[in-house]
Amino acid sequence: MTRTPVIAWLVLTFGVLILLANSLFVVEQRQEAIVLQLGQPVRVIHPPSEAGGAGLNFKIPFMQDVVKFDRRNIVMEADQEEVIDGNEQRLVIDAFLRYRISDPLQFYRTLRDERTANDRLERLVNSSLRQVVGSTTTDDIIAGRRDALMQQSKLDVERRAKASRLGIDVIDLRIKRVDFPAANRASVYRRMQTQRQQVAALNRAQGEQQKRQIIAGADKEVTITLAQAQQQGETIRGQGDAQRTRIFAESFGRDPSFARFYRQLQVYEQAMAQGDTTLVLSPDAYPGLMGTFANGPSGGGARR
Repeated sequence: MTRTPVIAWLVLTFGVLILLANSLFVVEQRQEAIVLQLGQPVRVIHPPSEAGGAGLNFKIPFMQDVVKFDRRNIVMEADQEEVIDGNEQRLVIDAFLRYRISDPLQFYRTLRDERTANDRLERLVNSSLRQVVGSTTTDDIIAGRRDALMQQSKLDVERRAKASRLGIDVIDLRIKRVDFPAANRASVYRRMQTQRQQVAALNRAQGEQQKRQIIAGADKEVTITLAQAQQQGETIRGQGDAQRTRIFAESFGRDPSFARFYRQLQVYEQAMAQGDTTLVLSPDAYPGLMGTFANGPSGGGARR
């Protein structure tokens, strides 16, 4: 008799727990939820446009289900896609897309879940990248106009998503990596190497030409400087010779006998410059000269 009420209470408690488990659910601040009744959406909890609704919520047990979505930015990693640029070169592009669910009810009606959304968006991204990359060159994709091209592709994906009523907002679209296919990577690298070698050869030729121009200009400046210095030296030397001649002329004009004596000494000096010349003079050759050589080896002459 005593076991029956206990079992009844246990069964009742278990039933209440099951009822509560199927009636209560929690929606976090970073989530939004759609309540489904027999597979049809009847209520949206905590959509992006509303501040409330998060926390503990109720639903009809066994008749209603709850589908939850992330309110935060969602990253969709697109698979590597091989595209052809404007120069008919094959490129392997690895891109990613960031989006946010702006209308959870429309998102559920069109895509159902994030996995389906990622597949749909990946096709949109690949199609958009094919159009954008096909109208430009590899240099623009890598560095030249990369930001502008990504903005163009983002706007294109956003326009298509709105036209398809996907219920999302496209936040950003970026290319992570651009590479050449493995099949033609070696030939592309060889072509790039050849182009760099041509540029290097052109730079070296221009440098050699500039070097020759600089050397020629320096040689010209040296020649002009030496010529000017030589001219200036000759001018100064001529002025010095003129001044010397003038001084000698003034001196010789004052004493003609000294002038004759000085010139005769110069002649004797030149004649005995080798050191092996013997000069014999008479005692009365020149009184002044004999007075100069009076202390020579003999009274009547001098030997050098």
